[in-house]
Amino acid sequence: MPEGDTIHYAANRIRPVLLGRIPDEIRTPHPRFGRDRWPERLADRAVEAVEAHGKHLFLRFAGDLTIHSHLRMTGAWGVYPEGRRWGFSPRSAWLVLRAQDTDVVQFHGPLLELLSETRRRFDLRLGMLGPDIIKEDFREDVFLRRLREDDPTRGIGDALLDQRTIAGIGNLWKAEACWLAQVDPWRPTASVSDDEALRMVREAQPLMRQSALDGNQKRHRHVYRAAGRPCPRCGTPIQSRGQGDDNRTTYWCPGCQT
Repeated sequence: MPEGDTIHYAANRIRPVLLGRIPDEIRTPHPRFGRDRWPERLADRAVEAVEAHGKHLFLRFAGDLTIHSHLRMTGAWGVYPEGRRWGFSPRSAWLVLRAQDTDVVQFHGPLLELLSETRRRFDLRLGMLGPDIIKEDFREDVFLRRLREDDPTRGIGDALLDQRTIAGIGNLWKAEACWLAQVDPWRPTASVSDDEALRMVREAQPLMRQSALDGNQKRHRHVYRAAGRPCPRCGTPIQSRGQGDDNRTTYWCPGCQT
């Protein structure tokens, strides 16, 4: 699943193409949008903002209309100057916005919707999101408060995935945050001190911000998808197994994460 840094990276690439401009062309090739008339509804409207929050992307148009996207497990955004081949088949495109001879494309978007500003403001899914770890206005106090309001018996690794507590962390950054801070992801949240919780965030935050700028997650991986390999810090073989109600795979070092 694309994580917060991936979505911010997409927003950073889309912004120079669309911000302040009226798209030359808007297409919704997928049949599910056939009756929604997005091209007609968005015609002659400039893009006023391109924003990310956690794993959500927002394209805000004049007249209080917003395209909202969440890629979940299968979606992707791409930005393609004229002449560059798309990264996926055109049959996979759900939305195409063209400006400055560049195509901004969403592929396989399981959640793609056009919202009025009123509907967006009162959308409980969005209103309940926690502070975004990548944004400069991230509030550690809000993160800690929401963490303490959660189930105290929940493993801290699973708790970090809850977008109501902190927005943007997915399975990769959950594993890396716990490893970097030397915290066992299986420890109950109640046994994790505020200092330890903040250390996980502070270790992952600059790496996620850098990935949001350059799109290079792989160079920051130490334990994610490294089961059986020696820990880069102590040499103990990395372990993995499912965690939480969604059984998301957790990677950790039993030797140096306590």
